[in-house]
Amino acid sequence: MKRALLVIDYTYDFVADDGKLTCGKPGQAIEGEIVSLIEEFSQNGEPIYVLNDLHYENDASHPESRLFPPHNLYGTPGRELYGRVKTAVTRAEEACPALVFRMDKTRYSAFVRTGLAEKLRAAGVDTVVLVGVCTDICILHTAVGAYNEGFGIVVPERAVASFSPEGHAFALAHFKNTLGAAVV
Repeated sequence: MKRALLVIDYTYDFVADDGKLTCGKPGQAIEGEIVSLIEEFSQNGEPIYVLNDLHYENDASHPESRLFPPHNLYGTPGRELYGRVKTAVTRAEEACPALVFRMDKTRYSAFVRTGLAEKLRAAGVDTVVLVGVCTDICILHTAVGAYNEGFGIVVPERAVASFSPEGHAFALAHFKNTLGAAVV
């Protein structure tokens, strides 16, 4: 098994108390676990993909514009990685720049219009480890994308969070029962 860590949407807008679309304390509570996984993958020489939402001001054609307030806007501090995750990613990049990849995504799934599946296959990756926010939105849709692309899926339960406890619980069950993911 060759793994890759996918750090999804752990940005200021999604995690900080005053973020534009924050899951707040639940998102902040997973920070240490994500940092530990970034450090583990970096030390093991395993690839790390940092996948962040990208939106543009007044983009009425984007479907999320009708569902959520503006967030993760191009050129704003809201798109920056949050807290110690930012530091951990920077350290991993400095230690082994060839193994850390930052990618923008414009849909919930990190597999839509990003070329992620091809990059993972080219690196020989067969299993993705998903961490970040939100469990029942971008993590869920990325897991479905991974499943549809034939990748094994691991979701560390203490490294994902959501706005909604009910949505979080649903997504964890869905990962395991419908996608065959290992929820650890």
